[in-house]
Amino acid sequence: MAVKIDSKIVNYSVLSKDEADKEAAAAEEAPIQEALGFSLEQMHEALERPEMLLGSTYKVKTPLSEHAMYITINDVVLNPGTRHETRRPFEVFINSKNMDHFQWIVALTRIISAVFRKGGDVTFLVEELKSVFDPKGGYFKRGGKYMPSLVAEIGDVIESHLRLIGLLKDDGLDEHQKQLIAEKRAQYEASVRQAGPAAVESGEFPASASLCSKCQTKAVIVMDGCMTCLNCGDSKCG
Repeated sequence: MAVKIDSKIVNYSVLSKDEADKEAAAAEEAPIQEALGFSLEQMHEALERPEMLLGSTYKVKTPLSEHAMYITINDVVLNPGTRHETRRPFEVFINSKNMDHFQWIVALTRIISAVFRKGGDVTFLVEELKSVFDPKGGYFKRGGKYMPSLVAEIGDVIESHLRLIGLLKDDGLDEHQKQLIAEKRAQYEASVRQAGPAAVESGEFPASASLCSKCQTKAVIVMDGCMTCLNCGDSKCG
């Protein structure tokens, strides 16, 4: 749409992508807010912390320490009691008896909390944290999932929480894929039991399985001459 400028331009500035996105979002929300008769509350830095926040605490036990790590993520509820009610992460705390990493963990939690309170799309934190690799090497979680670092484990917990509150959508397997993997697993376990004592425990992946490059889980086995992942269904045979 063309706009005629009748006066002299004395100053100008270029909108950043974030500012442009905020203006576009505000323009979309204006008719909704007008119809409701009140303004929708959005996540922003100036939002005052309520006296009580809803939260979830996750226990993380790694082979790097004899003590468990407890990650608490507190959420703020915006527009409560309306159909526009949303739950957004507000702050994160990490506690453990192991004080070896205390300094950088405190710094990390403060930075993550600041990003949460800034608002906007905070889901990028997950990939940033999960892409951190420990130069000394990572470790396998129970169930065979590979973690490249302790920071990546924190990112994995945040991902689980964002899925819990609906900020991240579950892009997992559909029912057909789940059924196919279950059939493949049952077929593999049956073949193992026929060959000798059962080597596979229920709910666990085979000890001889190799690491899947797609889901980073130690769940790849050879079935019918084809490398197949029992966790995500990835197969070299298509």
